[in-house]
Amino acid sequence: MTDPSQLIEYVGRFRLTRRIARGGMATVYEAEQVGDRGFTKRVALKVIHEKYAREPEWLQLFIDEAKLSANLVHGNIVQIFQFEEVKGQFYMAMEYIRGVTVRALIDRHRALDEPLQPALAAYIVSRVCRALDFAHNFVDDLGRRLHIVHRDVSPGNILLTWDGQVKLGDFGIAKARTMHDPAEANHLTIGKKHYMSPEQVLGMPVDWRTDIFSTSVVLFELLAREQLFREIETELAMDEVTIAPTPNIPRLLPDVDQGLAGLITLGISKAPTVRPNAAMLGLALDQWCQKQGDIVSPERLQAHLAKVFPSTYAPPVQARDAGGGLPNSSPI
Repeated sequence: MTDPSQLIEYVGRFRLTRRIARGGMATVYEAEQVGDRGFTKRVALKVIHEKYAREPEWLQLFIDEAKLSANLVHGNIVQIFQFEEVKGQFYMAMEYIRGVTVRALIDRHRALDEPLQPALAAYIVSRVCRALDFAHNFVDDLGRRLHIVHRDVSPGNILLTWDGQVKLGDFGIAKARTMHDPAEANHLTIGKKHYMSPEQVLGMPVDWRTDIFSTSVVLFELLAREQLFREIETELAMDEVTIAPTPNIPRLLPDVDQGLAGLITLGISKAPTVRPNAAMLGLALDQWCQKQGDIVSPERLQAHLAKVFPSTYAPPVQARDAGGGLPNSSPI
């Protein structure tokens, strides 16, 4: 997998263009799907590392990601096109996103020392809520609700396209209630510690409410340009979320409307039963924007991205030549 010019031969061939990101479990490449008569399609190709491919439980996690995500066809979710095995190597072809992550947006505003307009933050998170609501309530062909939980909502896994669309990616550690979970079986905590709910940090069984906690933490970070939870040492980080008092959001965000701060407070409640579901939180955020008379559209988000990323912004018609693409997540 080190030669970017090689072809991966199977039911659709992929020409590797460049390596985009290498994570703990997999590597993501920019690639072209090559078909007959000159057909090509730009994709992101996610390849599981060989050592994990040899571990049945972790390989199953990778396979489950493909199976779950392939059927989550929604405008705010990064799409999965294909999954294959070739000579012991496992590949997942995904929608190739041209744009930036929410992590990059937060970092850019921090560098500029400029706050993000609250309505833009609310809009981004309301679209994440739409993605989560679809996943949380997804049913299989028999009409059975699968109770899918993402478990890794964080700024690096939310993508903003140059034309102003918001997409949630990386269902790599997502699980449905019917699936075996190697983390639970081995008493492991997986996810990004600064975005995990108290129940997730403690290794307890989780449901959709853990995603609401994480999403609310992301909303805080968009507004504050700083992480809500910052402890580095694992034990201290666990205590910060599970034992320490719930952060006083209105005090931490004195310049933000108290109605918006109140939604964050509900979302990060230590008691899961207090948290709104994804549909409720998304609707509340949209209604908050309406109440402020500050309606956001994809065009407005697009204009904002063009303003704050002037050197890398690539309008859709220029994106192929100008670059600026991202895989579905970084880090993996």
